[in-house]
Amino acid sequence: MPVRWIAAGSTNVGRLRPSNEDAFAVLDDEGICLVADGMGGHAAGEVASRIAVEEIIATLREVESAAQRRGRLAEAIRRANDRILAQANRDPRFRGMGTTATVLCLDPESGEYSVGHVGDSRAYRLCEGRLELLTRDHTWVQLQVDQGRLTPEEARHHPYSSILVQALGTNADVAPDVLHRRAEPGDRLVLCSDGLTATMDHAELKAILDALGEAAPETMVDELIRQANARGGPDNITVIVVHLSAAPGAEPEPASTP
Repeated sequence: MPVRWIAAGSTNVGRLRPSNEDAFAVLDDEGICLVADGMGGHAAGEVASRIAVEEIIATLREVESAAQRRGRLAEAIRRANDRILAQANRDPRFRGMGTTATVLCLDPESGEYSVGHVGDSRAYRLCEGRLELLTRDHTWVQLQVDQGRLTPEEARHHPYSSILVQALGTNADVAPDVLHRRAEPGDRLVLCSDGLTATMDHAELKAILDALGEAAPETMVDELIRQANARGGPDNITVIVVHLSAAPGAEPEPASTP
């Protein structure tokens, strides 16, 4: 079923970091949203996240249809990885830089979307009162949770919670996760860096989103960033919110009664 979408995004330095190494993009006309959380220090993280955004968008723009873009998500992320590594090899100042990447590609005609992901930035889906985490963190503590060695709550407060086992720019071989979904009218999608999720658990995030109800995406983005800063703002905070609804004329006609 065809859908229409409204999206908004913003980034904030937080309360403790001296600079913002996150980057994001919201391309309404092309159905592309992207969050990247850079790391490396001395502005290297900012360089890595910017390269990721630029390269992923450039790769997806090489094809015209939304369906083709969805099929190229993994390739786009791998190409960003290659470019970050090449930049680091050319310039010693950027050795060791890296970034996460979480990318949404939406096909409004089919109502289908795909999410490509490396690192611990996240994508969520809120539908009919249920908040679903669409991505899986590529972190050391998540591996321990998967193996039954830590509970999710223990992982959340573990001193190694921020250690990534996969990120762009850290290894020549990167294996993005890619999932494909069909949109439901009324879906709300949230993409964010860990500057948001490090300050609130799943239940707290859901409670904030529930309280916001049908608020506009811009309002939801601003409130989520405000809440993260109110909880200490320990890291850069980037949030994108996407509202999906049925395209005009796409909803089925009600059945007639004899």
